[in-house]
Amino acid sequence: MKGKGNTHIEQRICRVRSYIESNLDAELTLDALSGVAGFSKYHFHRLFSAYTGLSLIRFVLLVRLKRASYRIAFKDEVKIIDIALEAGFDSSEAFSRAFKRELGQSPSAFKTNPEWTKWHRAFRFRLPGTGDRKMDVGIVELEEIKVAYIEHKGPPDRVLDTAARFIAWRKATGLSPVGSSRTFGVPHNDPNTTRPEDFHFDICGSVSCDVPENGYGVKTGSIPGGRCAIYRHRGSHDLIDENIYALYRNWLPKSGEECRDFPCFFQYLNFAHDVDECDLLTDIYLPLKG
Repeated sequence: MKGKGNTHIEQRICRVRSYIESNLDAELTLDALSGVAGFSKYHFHRLFSAYTGLSLIRFVLLVRLKRASYRIAFKDEVKIIDIALEAGFDSSEAFSRAFKRELGQSPSAFKTNPEWTKWHRAFRFRLPGTGDRKMDVGIVELEEIKVAYIEHKGPPDRVLDTAARFIAWRKATGLSPVGSSRTFGVPHNDPNTTRPEDFHFDICGSVSCDVPENGYGVKTGSIPGGRCAIYRHRGSHDLIDENIYALYRNWLPKSGEECRDFPCFFQYLNFAHDVDECDLLTDIYLPLKG
C-alpha cells in the first residue's frame, strides 16, 4: 500500500507533467521544473526518474517529438523545418537525428509512411495518474446521427493508419468536412482486455447523405439516439481510459442509471495535429436506458 508521502510525491510529479505538457514552447529547465514540483533541484531529477523510468530531459524531448510527429503525419502544408523549430531544435538535421533515434524513422520517412507500431512503443510509458476526482457528468438526449464510418479491426497501435485513410476520404470527397462536421470514435471492445487481433474501433464523421462506393472502405452508418451520460475529457487520448473507468466505477453505481446496449463512444472536439495534447477536448458518451 502506498503511504501518504508517496501519494504527495506523485501529486507533485503529476503537477510537473501537466506543466510540461502545457508549456512545450517554454524553456523547460531543471531549475524551473524543480520549482514547479517544490523540490530541490538536486533531488528532483532523481525523483522524476524513479517514478517515471525516464530522465526529465528525455521526457521533455519525447513530449515535443510526439507533438511534432502528429504535425508531420497530418499537416501536409507545414514544412518539416518549421516543425523542427517549433520543437526547439536549431536545425532540421538535429531534429532528424533525434526523431530517428527515438521513433525509428526519419521525419521524411514518417511523413510518407508512418510506422505507428514503432511510434506507440516510443511513448509506452505511464506517469502517475491523476487519481479519483469529482466528475461533472451531465445527461443529454441525443438524436440519431448519420455518419460515414471506417472500421478498424486489429491492433490498437494501428488505429492511426485507419484514421489516415478516413482523413484522406474526407479530403477527397468533401462529404464530411472536418471543419463543419462532427467526428466520433466508437470502441466496440476494451483495448486493455481484448486480444490485439480482436480489437474493433469505428472512426466516424457526421454526414447528410449516404456515402457513395469508394476505395477507402468508408460506409454509411449511424449512432443511435437516446439518453446518454456525457463527460468531457481534457488532455491526451492516452489517458482517456482513466475517465472511462471512473464513469463505470464511480459515477454509474451512484447515479441509479443503467447502460443501454450500445458501446460508450467519443466525440473529438479538436485534434492533436492542431493543438497541444494538454488542450485536447473529447466528450465521452455513455448510452443509458430510458
